[in-house]
Amino acid sequence: MTDSTQPGQGWHARLAELGIRLPAVAAPVAAYVPAVRSGSLVFTSGQLPFVDGGLRRTGKVGGSVDVEAAAADAKLCALNALAAVDGLVGLDSVARIVRVVGYVASVEGFTGQPRVVNGASELLGRIFGEAGQHARSAVGVAELPLGAPVEVELTVELL
Repeated sequence: MTDSTQPGQGWHARLAELGIRLPAVAAPVAAYVPAVRSGSLVFTSGQLPFVDGGLRRTGKVGGSVDVEAAAADAKLCALNALAAVDGLVGLDSVARIVRVVGYVASVEGFTGQPRVVNGASELLGRIFGEAGQHARSAVGVAELPLGAPVEVELTVELL
């Protein structure tokens, strides 16, 4: 598949081409659902860097977690968000990624949140090409659920 591939035509095939497997949908850790559809949009809940039901790591970026590890966690968060979309409507019904919001648990003085959230943005660009270009916020926060270093949520438009 190339960047000329039209949205909705084989996102699962594109993942396979890239050697990427979507994880199972992460079980909610509180009173919410992983994703909700409203009209032609799907909004995911904030996704943490879960691997096999547990956090990959805990800590704050700029402290015990370096930028490269946090960017890898943001990528995992994005994959978990895509799994939530796939579980709700099927990934092949995605027309484009509209918005990414990334929250980065940061030590005081750390200002590299955009570099961390690039982990998610760059992955979405590799998977979806032009349809993966999105609006984005990268926000530094004092704490995240369960001590996670990163949390990512997506808004996607459906065909």
